Amino acid sequence: MNQKTSHGLNRDTIKYIAMLTMLLNHISHIFLESGTFLAGLFEYAGYFTAPVMCWFLVEGYQYTRSKMKYALRLLLFAVISQIPFSLAFSYGDEIQFIGFNMLFTLFFCFLILAAEEKIKNRFLRIFVQILLVLVTAICDWPIMAALYTIMFLHTYQSKKKAAVSFGAATAIFAFFMYQTQSFLYFGWELILRTICGSLGVAAAGVTVLCFYNGKRAEHGRAFSKWFFYLFYPGHLLILGLLRLSMGL
Repeated sequence: MNQKTSHGLNRDTIKYIAMLTMLLNHISHIFLESGTFLAGLFEYAGYFTAPVMCWFLVEGYQYTRSKMKYALRLLLFAVISQIPFSLAFSYGDEIQFIGFNMLFTLFFCFLILAAEEKIKNRFLRIFVQILLVLVTAICDWPIMAALYTIMFLHTYQSKKKAAVSFGAATAIFAFFMYQTQSFLYFGWELILRTICGSLGVAAAGVTVLCFYNGKRAEHGRAFSKWFFYLFYPGHLLILGLLRLSMGL
């Protein structure tokens, strides 16, 4: 879909932005008082991250030279990240299981892509993909990230179709957010929070469709590749240790 140009943002730059917004989201959930303006701002900014990562997962799957190595990297770092993830989002001194981390989600999304490529029988392929979508219910970004992956897979080659997919992704997120927030907020406050939260997903679509130049960074590609894998468990470990030190 993307026509390569020297202008705009490269893939690595957009991923760095996604890492920053994810960090802000995690800071909000762990350290900030829920319901405050700053907590909401940081939390909603973080909703930029998952759609971006799903988009680049779909794109990366098409171009990677070794799909097996790609899958194993995701699985390895998902396992490495699980204790830091639980440490960061637990309460008190005990580490609690609160679901599987986002890299597990992306690993299952990768398997959805693999099923699309490898399983020729249409009924069996759809059945396997539905199961993989349901498995993500016990992961970070449950269900939605898997649905995004499927939508992007079938539309990433067409800018118009991709725009529709990002619009649908925003609507799906708004629906989920409205349902989960309806127990806490009511009326116009609920609607306003749903709209503000959905802006992160919409911003991901605008960034990818309007500013992505279709390229990787010209320099430091190896550093960027491993930074994205190491940042996830690394920042969770630091946040988790800070949480413990603050008695949260």
